[in-house]
Amino acid sequence: MRTIRFLLGLLILVAPAALFGQIGVRIAIGPPMLPFYDQPICPGDGYLWTPGYWAYDDSISDYYWVPGTWVLAPEEGYLWTPGYWGWGDGGYFFNDGYWGPEVGFYGGINYGFGYFGVGYGGGRWNNGHFFYNRSVNNLDTTNIHNVYSATVENSTNGNRVSYNGGAGGLQARPNSEEEAAAQQRHIPAVASQTEHAQAARANPAQRAGMNHGQPAIAATSKPGDFSGHGAVGAREAVEPSGAGGTATQHRAAVHPNDLPPIVRPAPVNSGNARADKNYQKQQDKLIAKQTQQRQALQQKQEMEHQQLARQKASDARTQQVEQKHQQQTQQLVQKHSAQQQSLQARQPQPRSSEPRNGR
Repeated sequence: MRTIRFLLGLLILVAPAALFGQIGVRIAIGPPMLPFYDQPICPGDGYLWTPGYWAYDDSISDYYWVPGTWVLAPEEGYLWTPGYWGWGDGGYFFNDGYWGPEVGFYGGINYGFGYFGVGYGGGRWNNGHFFYNRSVNNLDTTNIHNVYSATVENSTNGNRVSYNGGAGGLQARPNSEEEAAAQQRHIPAVASQTEHAQAARANPAQRAGMNHGQPAIAATSKPGDFSGHGAVGAREAVEPSGAGGTATQHRAAVHPNDLPPIVRPAPVNSGNARADKNYQKQQDKLIAKQTQQRQALQQKQEMEHQQLARQKASDARTQQVEQKHQQQTQQLVQKHSAQQQSLQARQPQPRSSEPRNGR
């Protein structure tokens, strides 16, 4: 009986790590913010996107960035649920990602490219083939034809926090669908993913202590391909010349869904609570209006995509329409940037602490 109790006690101790994919060490300080980066072009039909994440190397007491990459699914019909950092028992621990028939809970983290906090909007399986959502994926449609276009809701409003719970962490909790997905059959990360993470760990440039949250390699076209043309580095959230402007991608966006989320400015503290509150309301109103305008343009462009498909338009005609979409999107970005700058020019200024009349 004592032996059975000992074995049961031992099982309870190891169960969290074995069943829920948590690492055996808890970290006192949470991982850095998620970096901004462009998604490498999909290398071929059947590859699924797995977003980048911060891992931890206990031997050097530092986080390191595992680049996002395209991976072949281990089984037909399987999707990737990203891993995430959570808080518990006085520290941060990592929940490993897994493959399964449904996408489960990943902490509400906005990993981008279809992983906006809940579920996955980057694609779906249909009759043994994976169909890609061109609105959130970087695709070569001359080689990949099983595509569609659909708007995906960003439930985190562009929040780049990389952990759930704890000080400053996201407070998302699994919904009923995600809880059900956790009970399904899972496959852990495949060998190429494990080797990919090991290569990132061995690269000093990937460590947060060296790159200060801006990893040299933020994403790759295939696992472990850190030096090829498909490897991309992190980028700044805003263009250097856009002081206070809307964040834009270095690679010109074609559609509004290609744009990064609108950045919410930090709260103003001028010392005048009423003025600060009124200014915050104006910011919220402007962001809501700009978000609606993005969605409206996206819907209009998607209708034109559908019309081209019905007409079986030529490649030349399709390219012409895409160029028009790119111009429309960039014009909208410039308009929104000017609106933000105009509003920021009216931002409440701190009250002067200098005595009047020079006394």
